[in-house]
Amino acid sequence: MSPANPAIAPFDGRSVCLFCGSSDAADPVYVQAAADFGAAAARAGWRLVYGGGGVGLMGASARAAHEAGGRVLGVMPEFLRSRERLFDEVETLVVTSMHERKQIMYDQSDAFVVAPGGIGTLEEVVELLSWKRLDLHGKPVIFLNINGFWETFFGLMRHSVETGFTPPSFLDAWLVCDTVEAAMMAIDAPETRRALQHDRR
Repeated sequence: MSPANPAIAPFDGRSVCLFCGSSDAADPVYVQAAADFGAAAARAGWRLVYGGGGVGLMGASARAAHEAGGRVLGVMPEFLRSRERLFDEVETLVVTSMHERKQIMYDQSDAFVVAPGGIGTLEEVVELLSWKRLDLHGKPVIFLNINGFWETFFGLMRHSVETGFTPPSFLDAWLVCDTVEAAMMAIDAPETRRALQHDRR
């Protein structure tokens, strides 16, 4: 169960955090995948936790989850309200910093799905994986690898292993799914939640 926060409405079910891009210039295939994921999460009874914006993949996922009758929690830093156009039809918590946003998204989520996105999405997932590398959490991390979007990132991670900076076991710290349907099955699978330890120092 996620830690209580008096500013957030109580929720007794499970929550999935979607990290994704906020660009309206993104390929429509990626936008549709985000919308499909939001709707699928709602139908499965998962609360969608996301970055609070009404644009790009973020807005598409939140709207779809909301329209499908699901619970949605957005977390938006104050300084991004105009840039990412806060989506105020769903519950949204406005915070002071990017760090606070990420911490609340982590605390409020039971699993993480990483859809296509830019430097912001990459920064979010790298911090999440760094925490996992240090055994600070064991929550599932699932990449929604639409059209192979994340393959170059996986190549970098393999290079880090091959050059001795990262233990080979770390490549098991995430799952890769090519479709929304596969990602939804993965977050529900018992084996997804197995405890992994990656820091052997």
